[in-house]
Amino acid sequence: MTTDAWNRTREGVTRLWQRTQPHRAEAVAAQLTATREDALAAGETGDQETLGELHAEWQGRLRRLLAARPGAAAELRGLLDELDPGGASRSAITQHASASGHARIYQAGRDQHNTQR
Repeated sequence: MTTDAWNRTREGVTRLWQRTQPHRAEAVAAQLTATREDALAAGETGDQETLGELHAEWQGRLRRLLAARPGAAAELRGLLDELDPGGASRSAITQHASASGHARIYQAGRDQHNTQR
């Protein structure tokens, strides 16, 4: 990423967390910086596996943020539009939710069955 694009991305994502989960915003900013350093190093060596892992990690973070704060989707879309006005790398942001009396909770690789009665 060019420096200007990177700064706008970091600032926008940090603002998003400041508005939705302010107690985590500082940690997210630091994680973004660490991720950029890892991505630059992986890019220099052609390490596609690491780049894929970093992508999946942030995709998961954003997905969890949107699950916890559905109203943040519009702000995230605005940030993406600002960073990519032509939509060259646009993908749809969608969110699906369903509720039932049964749920599965996944934690640290464990499948724990949770049934509401």
